[in-house]
Formats: sequence, structure tokens, C-alpha cells
Amino acid sequence: MEELLEKVEQYWDKRSDGYCQINLEELDSYKRDAWTDLINEYAPKVSGRKLKVLDIGTGPGFFAILMASCGYEVSAVDYTEAMLKKAKNNASNYKNSITFRRMDAHKLDFEDNTFDLIVTRNLTWNLEKPDQAYREWYRVLARGGKLLNFDANWYLYLHDAQKRKEYEQDRLNSKVRGMKDHYTSTNTKVMEEIARNLPLSKEHRPEWDTKELLTIGFKKIMLEVEIGNRVWDEEEKVNYGSTPMFMIGAEK
Repeated sequence: MEELLEKVEQYWDKRSDGYCQINLEELDSYKRDAWTDLINEYAPKVSGRKLKVLDIGTGPGFFAILMASCGYEVSAVDYTEAMLKKAKNNASNYKNSITFRRMDAHKLDFEDNTFDLIVTRNLTWNLEKPDQAYREWYRVLARGGKLLNFDANWYLYLHDAQKRKEYEQDRLNSKVRGMKDHYTSTNTKVMEEIARNLPLSKEHRPEWDTKELLTIGFKKIMLEVEIGNRVWDEEEKVNYGSTPMFMIGAEK
């Protein structure tokens, strides 16, 4: 596990500059309000205190900054030091007070029943043992707390011939429309090699997640399978036409 985890960290370390720029552009666009409104639709309500939020796989801090700007008490974790450095710097620019810590998503250094809300985006597909991570996230959620996970079947095309055709059509559509190709503009070959060894690349999601979360003990599942219609711009919709972003929410 350590070897694969280190490869994933090295990949995102090298992508930290570019990914940070993407997040900053999101914070300076309509996406800031779109994501904030979306998360708050599902966030649990508390009285007499601040909502306690954990952002897992915070990257350059996008979700953490959004949640702190709502006045919530926010902790944010990531395994990649370069990402955490970007996140801390970005948060300081927005004058947000956020607790950032380096942590493995499979093993969180928090007490049981600590958080009201866990948010995460584009993380679970990176995990070598997502079932273990989900159990850990369940552990640190308080009763009535909610998990909101935003992800997609990013690399299913490595194992599914039909998805490969759809993926290649996305590449063609991007070219025909004169749009930047979000895959060829990054080191796709390296990430594909890593993704081949990651379990969720083979799974059809969010069906897999739904079954796993219910098995773990979550009592309520909430699904939205076309989140991109709310939070993606036209270029993203064309680039990721065959991999729509979903939200799977779960209440403890």
C-alpha cells in the first residue's frame, strides 16, 4: 500500500501548481457560489454552535475555504505536502481560519463522532482501500452527521471497451470545439499506470459506493448523478461528457 500511496502523492505533488491555479479560478467564478449552495443544501443543521466540517483530500483548499467562509469550524487534511502548502497560502488570502493537517485518508487522527459534515472531491478514486477509508470516515462522523462525496468514474475506460470509445469521443469533441483537452494537457500516461492498480477504476460508481456505505452502517443515502450540470462550465462538460460527476451523500 505504501508504494502505491507514494506514487499517488508524487503525481499530485507535481500537479500542485496547475491544480492550485484551477482552484483559484474556481474561487473567482460563479463556481464558488454554486458549490457552496450545493453543499449547504445537504449539510446538517446544528444550533448553539458552529458546524464542524472535515474536508478530506483538500488539495489546494477549495472546499475548506468555501466552508470556512460560511462561518463553520473547518479542519482539512491531505496526504500531499505540496497541496497543503498551497491550501494554507490560499486560505490566508481569504483570511479564513482553517486547521490544515497532513493525514492519510485511510487512517484519520481524529476522535470518534467528531464532525457534523465531511466533504471530499475527486479523492476516493485515488484510494487503494476505499472501503477502509469509508469506514474511517464513518467513525469520525457524529450521529446524524453527513458525508458528501463528489467523484466520477474517471478511469473506467481503462477496463471498459464502451467507456473507452466514449472517452475517445470526448477527446475528439474537445478538439472539434477548439477547447483545451483536460486529459492531454496533463501527464495522463503516468496517472493511467497508477489508476490501473486502483480498485475503483474497475467499478461502476456510485453503485459500488452505495452498497459499501450501507454495509458500513450509514442509514440514509442521497444521490445526484449529474452534478456537473450545476458546477461545471461548458469546457468541462465537453471534456468529461462520458464521466459525469456524481454526488453520493450518506447520513450516519
